[in-house]
Amino acid sequence: MRERTGLIYQRCRWCGTASFRRLLCPVCASSDLESEQSTGYGVVVRATVVHRYTELARNESLVRFPEGFMFRCRVIGTPPQLIWPGARVRPASGADLSAGEVVLETVDKVVHDEWR
Repeated sequence: MRERTGLIYQRCRWCGTASFRRLLCPVCASSDLESEQSTGYGVVVRATVVHRYTELARNESLVRFPEGFMFRCRVIGTPPQLIWPGARVRPASGADLSAGEVVLETVDKVVHDEWR
């Protein structure tokens, strides 16, 4: 049995705008939203390395999906400083999307040469 990939997002039935985790449409403020399944692959628009409240660095990225919605999430699968705009990402395998924070992983493996 093939595991389902992708994220559940909402599409406004009135104006057709796609959004992620919203109670109202961000364009027309309608509450008539329909849940849909995304294709599973997105593209990083902006990436930032965060050192807040911990000694470990983590990545916070803004990701755009082809269905038309964007959201902020954490990207894993490569060191935080090597996530770049244009990188393809997908939901991390084994990640619980209902737990709150959305965690994505890189699709293409990044070659990390150690500087000596």
